[in-house]
Amino acid sequence: MIVFILVFYSCRRLKGKVTTLLTVCPLRAKPDDSSEMVSQLLFGECAEVIGQYKHNWTQIKCEYDGYVGWIDTKQIIPEKERTNGDTALGFEIIENVFGDEYSTWITLGGELADFDGILGKVGGKVFRYSGQVLKVDQLEANGELIEKIARRLLNAPYLWGGRTPLGIDCSGFTQLIYKCIGIPLLRDSVDQATAGQTIDFVSASLPGDLAFFTQSTDKISHVGIVLPDMHIIHASGKVRIDKMDHYGIFNGDIQEYTHRLKIIKRYF
Repeated sequence: MIVFILVFYSCRRLKGKVTTLLTVCPLRAKPDDSSEMVSQLLFGECAEVIGQYKHNWTQIKCEYDGYVGWIDTKQIIPEKERTNGDTALGFEIIENVFGDEYSTWITLGGELADFDGILGKVGGKVFRYSGQVLKVDQLEANGELIEKIARRLLNAPYLWGGRTPLGIDCSGFTQLIYKCIGIPLLRDSVDQATAGQTIDFVSASLPGDLAFFTQSTDKISHVGIVLPDMHIIHASGKVRIDKMDHYGIFNGDIQEYTHRLKIIKRYF
């Protein structure tokens, strides 16, 4: 009984900045395990506590993209002040992270805070990581680099609300790839389309541009990354490459157009 009270009290008082040592945590529309997953929090990403429900659900605002949702309180921990701001991103599809008291996995795009090449710290806990990393402040964004990273996720399964190679949706895919080159995007495709420079003609698009599409309505509901030779890489059933023209995306497997082109944007 005493243990229960202490845990309950701790969860109720959770506030300020939080992070996670788990590979990925679902962010839900409502404080319930059966509620729709709207996004995810990746290893090492930070969020701000903005509300709580009972003792086991915390409403957070993700620091990276401002997205708000509910997360299981047991999956997050308070974040300590990050000392030098030197954050690297995991560049392996999935790789072990080791601590003195724990071992877990980090996926592509997870954050390695205060990382010196071997050791880092998340939530005040020191970890060891030996995989490839990206230091985005040392990269120059270009179409070739974007394509190289994007192709690493080919055949990753589609997952509504997903942001990892284990399951990802269309805007989660574009957001993750752009995160790896140091360009932050909002979470949903309709919001991503509000930034960037508009490209008036398909023929003027360049590799790395984002193309936005509609389906049953005129509202933007899909996004992908432009590749050379009028192709596009996008998450639709899985991360795949299809042909694209002024009308939209042509799926070669079923020999028909699946998405209607709305607008093309450039961000670098």
